Amino acid sequence: MPLNRAIVVTLFDWGVGVAASEFTAGVRLTGEQRLDWLRLIRSENIGPRTFRNLINRYGGARAALDALPELARRGGALKPARVCPREQAERELEASRRLGIILIALGEPDYPERLRMIDDAPPLVGVRGKVNVLTSNMVALVGSRNASAAGVKFAERIAHELSDAGFVIASGLARGIDAAAHRASLAGGTVAVLAGGHDHIYPAEHAPLLESILPAGAAVTEMPLGWEPRAHDFPRRNRLISGLALGVVIVEAARRSGSLITARMALEQGREVFAVPGSPLDPRAEGTNGLLKQGATLVTEAADVVNVLQPILGQRFEQLAQESEDGPDDVALPVSEPATSDRARIIGLLGPTPVSIDDLVRLSNSSPTIVRMVLLELDIAGRLERHGGGLISLV
Repeated sequence: MPLNRAIVVTLFDWGVGVAASEFTAGVRLTGEQRLDWLRLIRSENIGPRTFRNLINRYGGARAALDALPELARRGGALKPARVCPREQAERELEASRRLGIILIALGEPDYPERLRMIDDAPPLVGVRGKVNVLTSNMVALVGSRNASAAGVKFAERIAHELSDAGFVIASGLARGIDAAAHRASLAGGTVAVLAGGHDHIYPAEHAPLLESILPAGAAVTEMPLGWEPRAHDFPRRNRLISGLALGVVIVEAARRSGSLITARMALEQGREVFAVPGSPLDPRAEGTNGLLKQGATLVTEAADVVNVLQPILGQRFEQLAQESEDGPDDVALPVSEPATSDRARIIGLLGPTPVSIDDLVRLSNSSPTIVRMVLLELDIAGRLERHGGGLISLV
């Protein structure tokens, strides 16, 4: 299958057992709801997918918070679930306000529309700078940290040209290609996606660059204040870079690099993938040349990107419009505890080898609702690992 394909709208299950007051596109949370959302996503073993499942199941973050201890117990947790204390969330909100950080919730009007479409969109993003830039049409531009002079020059040129064409450039504030892309698009607005908290910029020497981005652009992260980025945080950041954008342009990438992870995530999200060709003798071009062999769009000028994205910008997202017209239901799904035999049978089918949820439903002879509930319990207990392609395994 070629790398490029049209954007696929993969909306969350708006309206499937979701309380309208908390998970409706276009509706702002109250102060108490925002506090509850922050507490829930900061609680132990709660990631974006688990957060969504809990809201869908219980209708709101407050009810989900109350359910966490029992869910963890039923999932076999070895210790009580760590629920984020109200005081801790209040301190984070206050510290964010002091630093000029706005916490935008999934579904609120300022939340980036394309990011909302990915299946692991963060429930809350912290934003500094011009919030309205997040609603612009974006192109992600990433590449080697150890970039060649030619690679940096080309990244600067194409970022500037795409900015002049009306696109906001998104990148990861890293050394090399990322930094060049940000610098070349400052005037038109650029978005820096951070791997850590707003108070832990990586690399530290790019703090002045970030400050120069904020007057016309923005910095975005899902991580809490005080969070120092670690190795596994960068792939998480990369999914946001591609998720924000219509497409991703890769300028120089080694065979094993974070830029190729971004390209893979872009493909999984239904984004367009573009690659700049390089010398077969340069290891920094092995990854991009490989992407071209797999069907990525070859890029030698900004027009190559614009010509592919213009038809996408003209498409109407009918599913999104339909969801907006229909609106969600006002009631949560009935909460039923799986029988002991159901739980034992489902867990017995799980192991270290990843399997799909569909296969788990079929082999267990249980309803999808029961299977999802057992998986939710395991997830909160820290016993479930999620893999690409919707596969899961037991830890």
